[in-house]
Amino acid sequence: MPLHLSRIRALCFDVDGTLSDTDDLLQARFARLLAPLRFLLPGRDVRKAARRLVMASEAPANFLIGLPDRFGLDDELVAAADWIAKHGRLCPKQFLIIDGVQEMLAGLSRRYPLAVVSARDARTTGHFLEQFGLTSFFRCIATGQTCTHTKPYPDPILWAAQQMGVAAEECLMIGDTPVDIRAGRAAGAQTVGVLCGFGEAHELRRHGADMLLQTTPELARVLEA
Repeated sequence: MPLHLSRIRALCFDVDGTLSDTDDLLQARFARLLAPLRFLLPGRDVRKAARRLVMASEAPANFLIGLPDRFGLDDELVAAADWIAKHGRLCPKQFLIIDGVQEMLAGLSRRYPLAVVSARDARTTGHFLEQFGLTSFFRCIATGQTCTHTKPYPDPILWAAQQMGVAAEECLMIGDTPVDIRAGRAAGAQTVGVLCGFGEAHELRRHGADMLLQTTPELARVLEA
């Protein structure tokens, strides 16, 4: 289905694979792990094998992220992670950002209220936004602990819509996985799937994405049309 641009009054962005170049980080890590096994890989192509592992891990990873939420243990697990980070003196994780995202957010934030809708915890979401100076672009930030249920439930999008003063049906959810698309549709929002992250085109289409874009910053061009 095509986007109804006249309906869009607010934008909700996923983080991993949508704003943050998470898949490239994972690919680099897998590539380092696979390097000693290069002689076993087809064509000895470590990068290609690493990319396949990243893509194959997306569905199980989303399942595992949703398990604590399903059993009501997400707050306890986040509290434990925060305690480890604080008392173990762990350095904040360094992130990569998708090229063009900062410029896109700066432009769109002048025309729409923006929200983060992520299944990540508040601590690491905050680290990413602060690392690249993005926090001020967003009217509100929904993480995995903001609502009783996180994506693929509609709860965080409904919450974000309320914070931005719009109806959920007037929001556009932008994400890279079927989980993002499912959450958006469940909330009554329109959805855009981006192919710069973990999801693949056929999966995003199957779950009802209204539009697919190769990279997130292409959204600025679409909304200007």
